[in-house]
Amino acid sequence: MEQLKKNEAFGGPEGPVVLVIMDGVGIGKNPESDCVALANTPNLDWLKENAVYTELAAHGVAVGLPDDGDMGNSEVGHNAIGCGRVFAQGAALVGDAIRTGSMYEGDVWKEVIANVNDKESTLHFIGLFSDGNVHSNINHLEAMLRKAKERGVKKVRVHPLIDGRDVPPTSVLEYVERFDKFLAEINADGSVDYCVASGGGRMNITMDRYDADWSMVERGWKAHVKAEATPFASMKEAIEQFRLNKPGILDQDLPAFVIERDGKPVGPIVDGDSVIFFNFRGDRSLEITKAFEADEISEFDRGPKPDVVYAGMMQYDGDLGVPEKYLVTPPAIDRTMSEYLSNAGVKQFAISETQKFGHVTYFFNGNNSGKFETETWKEIPSDVCPFEDAPRMKADEVTEEVLKAIESGEYKFIRLNYPNGDMVGHTGDFEAVKISVQAVDEGLGRILEALKAKNGILVCSADHGNSDDMCELDKKTGEVKHDASGKTFPKTSHSLNPVPAYVYDASGASKVRKADVEKPGIANLAATCITLLGYVPPADYTPSIVEVG
Repeated sequence: MEQLKKNEAFGGPEGPVVLVIMDGVGIGKNPESDCVALANTPNLDWLKENAVYTELAAHGVAVGLPDDGDMGNSEVGHNAIGCGRVFAQGAALVGDAIRTGSMYEGDVWKEVIANVNDKESTLHFIGLFSDGNVHSNINHLEAMLRKAKERGVKKVRVHPLIDGRDVPPTSVLEYVERFDKFLAEINADGSVDYCVASGGGRMNITMDRYDADWSMVERGWKAHVKAEATPFASMKEAIEQFRLNKPGILDQDLPAFVIERDGKPVGPIVDGDSVIFFNFRGDRSLEITKAFEADEISEFDRGPKPDVVYAGMMQYDGDLGVPEKYLVTPPAIDRTMSEYLSNAGVKQFAISETQKFGHVTYFFNGNNSGKFETETWKEIPSDVCPFEDAPRMKADEVTEEVLKAIESGEYKFIRLNYPNGDMVGHTGDFEAVKISVQAVDEGLGRILEALKAKNGILVCSADHGNSDDMCELDKKTGEVKHDASGKTFPKTSHSLNPVPAYVYDASGASKVRKADVEKPGIANLAATCITLLGYVPPADYTPSIVEVG
């Protein structure tokens, strides 16, 4: 790859450039719904008045998603921030592969289908059950089921993971009604038997990430594979009963269930079956994939591993080659900022707590789990508890490690992720979200003071919005929606709002000024950081939002 060229007019700051990613902290459109605006944030307020300030797109086409109605997410957001360009991402790639039919012509799809047709066995689909388009899309599932019938598959079992994070928090019955109608139609001629077999809320079973809570995967494994969970006659019955048992429960937290007919579970996963995990996003797909693929695992008592043909929708970790079989090839992200800086000899420090550690490392580096030569990574273990119970999360511990890194003088580029605004934002708990944002603001203030002492530069932005949009809004008026008693409807998904970007030269030398960039997005942050470090960004990177010298 080409080498970075030094900027002869600006050699970079005396201290480090620190990139702060405030996960899930966007710019809200409605004050009543915006917990960032409602929180006490003196340091963000100060930066808006004293730093170079702009707003960046962090959703839709700006991060490689198909449409500007698609919410951004942490995976594609960190890809864009880290590589400085916009790549077509999971939803777009899978949608194209299904629409053109190229996926069905691939060797893996053919192997999955041939396995069950030859053995007269069952094809299973496990994945997130919504059209949120962040981890999966129910449209993809339905398209694959139609194609499976066309290819002669007689028996299919579906294992829905209930959403409520990328879509409204209690919307699952809308998807159940749609899918029940779909199944009735596909089964109508009597030639096939396609039905739901097990499921549960995405934050209760199966979709753990970063080894944070393998008990979720164990509960999913018991439900999907062993058919061990509370039995019901239908998915609708399960949801309605769980809601009676615990009024106010969110979809994402619903317990595991299995579907029975005549007193027997309809769909355990057994030797000879095929399994497709139809999520395209990697972070919450890796652990269940390991459970299906690894010969031995120590994280939970798996029991005998069924001999199945297992395929992921995409490759979830290109560096590790996981999964072995996948239906759609992920974007080939190369020439990341980290690689360029490493080749230039720039020492780098990357840190977050467990919940976003993979984002500031693996995703930031273009879906690459290996460190570049000049990188140091630091993971702070996250608490295993509901995020609303500890909304400060590990912001204080992350900040302490960043202050040590700044003080050491060892690193010229430091990047960190505060997960609070996103992880607590998903809970829908207003007071907890405000506390979480305030914790980030406090950490930011301490980093600012450290940079002033070391004559460094701060770049502060976000990967997408969330805590800025905590209530359901009327799509026509933009006003907050209320029920008959005047209560608002909580919104736990990401937002479509822009995110802030602050650049502050703590040396006081006033070298940094705003650049004229058309439609800037978070992909512009890579060139910004490279520019501030005293180098010329690669020509095909989206341009820096600041000028120097």
